[in-house]
Amino acid sequence: MIAESPRLIEQTTALSSLSMHPLITTRLTAKDETQVLHFLAERALHNAVMAGLIMDNGLESQFNRGSFYGCRDAAAGTLVGVALIGHGVFVDARSEAALRQFAKLAQEFPRAHMLMGEQEMIERFWKFYAPNGQPKRRLCREVLFELTEQSAQSDEIANLRLAQVSDLPLVVPVHATMAFEESGVNPLEVDPDGFRERCRRRIEKGRTWVLVAQDQLIFKADIISDTSEVVYLEGVYVDPEQRGKGLGSKCLMQLTQTLLNRSTSVSVLVNQERRPAQEFYKKLGFVSRGLYDTIFLRTELELK
Repeated sequence: MIAESPRLIEQTTALSSLSMHPLITTRLTAKDETQVLHFLAERALHNAVMAGLIMDNGLESQFNRGSFYGCRDAAAGTLVGVALIGHGVFVDARSEAALRQFAKLAQEFPRAHMLMGEQEMIERFWKFYAPNGQPKRRLCREVLFELTEQSAQSDEIANLRLAQVSDLPLVVPVHATMAFEESGVNPLEVDPDGFRERCRRRIEKGRTWVLVAQDQLIFKADIISDTSEVVYLEGVYVDPEQRGKGLGSKCLMQLTQTLLNRSTSVSVLVNQERRPAQEFYKKLGFVSRGLYDTIFLRTELELK
C-alpha cells in the first residue's frame, strides 16, 4: 500500500514523433479502463504486468501498489503513454515527450523499489529520470522468453496443483529467497507482513502452482498476469536436489499446456547471466523476444 502518491503533473510538451500537439499527463481513473486496456493490448507481450494488474484490481486499487497515469495528446485525447508509478515503475510510452513526462513524475515518488521494462525503453527513461531521481542500487538484465505452442505431451505429474493457503509456510521462504537473489533485498526483513499477505492473496486467487512431496516444496511457479493474450510467469523454482532429473521440465510443460488452453502465449523473464536457465526454457520451446532491464533503486530511507 502506498503511503504517498506522486504529485499530479499536468504540463505541455511537444510530441515530436507523432504530432505537434501538446501533451497532458493525468492520474487515470476507473472510467479510463477500457481505453487503457486497448492501448496496452497493442503491445500485449510487453505490457502483461500492467494489463494484468488492471484486470485483477482495476485502475484504482491499493493492490497495484501505485497509481496509473496516462499521457494524452491534448487535442485528440488519444493515449500516447501509460505508466504505473509506485513500488514498481512500469512504462509504455510511444514518444520521447511522453517518456520525459513520466520520468519527471516518477521523480516525485522517492519510495520506488524498481524500474522495469524493455532495455531500450528503460535506458531512455533513465536518461530523463536519473538527474533528480533515486540512485541506482543494482541492475539486472533479463531475457524475455515466450511460448506460443504447446510442447509435446509428456508424462503427467499427478500431484502438480494449485497451492492452498496451508502451503504458505513452504512458499513464503522460497519466494523470499528468490526475491533476495534478484534484488539484494530480503522482503521478510523489510516488509514481512506485507510480503506474506501478498503471497497469501496470490494463492487465494489461484495464481500459484506447486508440487509438494513429504512436506517439501519440489516445484513452484507464480502467475503474475493472466490475460487472454499473455500469461506471465515468475518465481519458477525447482528444489536444488531435484534439478537435472527432468522433473522441473515435466512440471513446467504440464503447466504451460494448461495455460495455453486459455491464453495465446506464456512469457517469463530469465536473468541474462543464468545460461543454464535460458537453455532450460529453450528446450521447452520458449523463444527469446528481447532484453529487459530491471533497475533496483535506493529509497529515501536507505539514503538517510
